[in-house]
Amino acid sequence: MLKILRNKKTAKKVWIGLAVIIIPAFALWGFGGGLRSREDTAPVGKIFGRNISYIEFKDALAAVKTMAIMRFGDRLDEVQKYLNLEAQAWERLVLLAEAKKRHIAASDREVIEDIKNSPSFQYQGVFSNKLYNEALRYSLRIQPRIFEELIRQNIIIAKLYEQVTDKVSLSDEQIKKEYAKVNQEMSIDYVASLFSDFSKDISPSEKQINDYYAGNKPMFKQPVTVNLIYTTADSEEKAKKVVALLKKNNALKLAAQETGLETKETGPFSSTDSIPGLGFSPELLNLISKLKKGAFTPIIKSDNSFYVFQLKEKTEMRIPELTEIEDKVKQAFIREAAQKLAAEKIKQCQNELTREDLIAAGNKLKLRTAATGLFKYEASIAGLGQAAIFWNASYGLKENQASQIISTPLGYYIIKIKSATLLDQARFAKEKADFAKKILFEKKQELFNNFIEELKKKA
Repeated sequence: MLKILRNKKTAKKVWIGLAVIIIPAFALWGFGGGLRSREDTAPVGKIFGRNISYIEFKDALAAVKTMAIMRFGDRLDEVQKYLNLEAQAWERLVLLAEAKKRHIAASDREVIEDIKNSPSFQYQGVFSNKLYNEALRYSLRIQPRIFEELIRQNIIIAKLYEQVTDKVSLSDEQIKKEYAKVNQEMSIDYVASLFSDFSKDISPSEKQINDYYAGNKPMFKQPVTVNLIYTTADSEEKAKKVVALLKKNNALKLAAQETGLETKETGPFSSTDSIPGLGFSPELLNLISKLKKGAFTPIIKSDNSFYVFQLKEKTEMRIPELTEIEDKVKQAFIREAAQKLAAEKIKQCQNELTREDLIAAGNKLKLRTAATGLFKYEASIAGLGQAAIFWNASYGLKENQASQIISTPLGYYIIKIKSATLLDQARFAKEKADFAKKILFEKKQELFNNFIEELKKKA
């Protein structure tokens, strides 16, 4: 049995079966959240105002690494470069903190039952303590006490998941619509009132631009921008040497050169944007926001690299003078004026529908009119973009019935169904139950993902 369990392909099947899939596959984040000190007791961040020690973070990181092994098995080496386990560790800590606020707990009995009932630890349908201990030792390389605490945390997160998603349900009509999204095709006739068709004829006067700027100054507020110099080391010892030299000369370029390292410059970027060349890291951006010009960060570890950043330039939030952004103000005026004209025109078309057919009304008002070929919900329509918004507006329309006005980033549309394929009702009846379970799961996942994002913002 142990020989079988040690086999990588067999172990993969065992651990995938064991994994508690509470949240979707690990997210692909940008530059990681591994801001830390080497001192175990030093705080490495805060969650809901409480300091998180390096020990707590390290335990959470070990937990998500174990979950990665359980989920990906012998493919972990292949996919690990796409994962940011440090970011996932922070996410786990946030979820556990929220569960604690809600007084959610897991008893020893629940942990024992969860492990005993796992087929991965059973031999001929009965829990095997020998199999359990050897499996942890050879496949996960984790002590039973630590693994059992990981299971306790998973149960707690699972209970939080149930609390958040418990009220999600689907009506028969919702199930049918979701089924139609996958299986039904339709084509449409449409009238389009596009912003670009109106903007080309708008030429604001100098007074109009001045008045627009005066009345909309907050719109042109520029956020704090920073420019960073940074170096990357492949060992903490080299990074520590850079920091020691920095403390003497306060010049990262010189410190890096003396250590045999190169420096890069991000160029100016907004404090709310991704860091050029590195990705998005809320933790790092928060740290940088507190720096003064010339100041540098502590050593930051991400994956297997060690970073040191120095703030080269910082521009505070401000509203530029009109002379600096006159073209930007002019374009904003034209865009807003074009949107108003397009909205007025599509409303005129809507009013004409009591007397005219949709296409006839569009042609009468010299708006764009056209028809599409058959498309599905997930498709992209040439000239229109993603089909989803048009599919949703079409669903449920009767023959020759026009939709309400549809607003998109390009302009406004009114549509009607040209043709639609019929659903196979017998097939739908046969597949409905399983399909409903799948869609309900996806809805719950979506709700829980949104819940996590809101938590991270608050934390």
